Amino acid sequence: MSEGTPGIPGRAERAASFGAAADAYERGRPPYPARAVDWLLAGAGDRVLDLGAGTGKLTRLLTARGLDVTAVEPSDGMREHLAAAAPGARVLAGSAESIPLPDGCADVVTAAQAWHWADTARAVPETARVLAPGGSLALVWNVRDERADWVARLGRLLHPAGARPTAGAGVAALAERPDLYGPTETFTVEWSAELGPAELVDLVASRSYVIMLPEPDRAELLARVRELTVRHPALAGRERFSMPYITRCYRAGRLATGVTSARR
Repeated sequence: MSEGTPGIPGRAERAASFGAAADAYERGRPPYPARAVDWLLAGAGDRVLDLGAGTGKLTRLLTARGLDVTAVEPSDGMREHLAAAAPGARVLAGSAESIPLPDGCADVVTAAQAWHWADTARAVPETARVLAPGGSLALVWNVRDERADWVARLGRLLHPAGARPTAGAGVAALAERPDLYGPTETFTVEWSAELGPAELVDLVASRSYVIMLPEPDRAELLARVRELTVRHPALAGRERFSMPYITRCYRAGRLATGVTSARR
């Protein structure tokens, strides 16, 4: 979907839509594997800023490690879940483009399933501003592994014309500011999350493009997802099953203050 196309919700509208589906998001979205979190935090200090924290899927894993966590989320509906899910975190309204925190206050900035919503022209320098020199920006996405047939069929239900990938979207913008960030490192984890038919429906219902469908179209899509859980041989008759995921991680170090470049 293109930004500003008549009749089609743009990125800003879709990003703002999640509050209406916060309950489904909390029930259906997976957590993040420990190996991915270990890598994202490797070598970092204790002060973590979690951007676009949603209902706290990553935030709660950070607080469980005893870290000093601040979670920033623009949606009121999401922040209600976030505060309940991660009571050890400081929860603030804000965004990647406008972070309500002082310069150099974080050792690592994380963004889980969120960086593709950012206006990187503003978010890249803003994240660098709040990072201490030597800190890192750590980005992560869970991606459905469509090598499994039923997952591929689910993908075709969601995107008959093919999906536009979000994992890694906006990461290339870091290389455009070599005065702020060093080279981007990558890491991948393959794993599975257990869920049931109702949670699979919630997973689909929490997607931004599904939230914003006209109600008849949305109801038809969710009905087809329910039918998949009944008819596909890998799912039929099962109360629980595994969704395979590939978690894609990216990390770039904040360069020391005073490093400059002609590429602005």
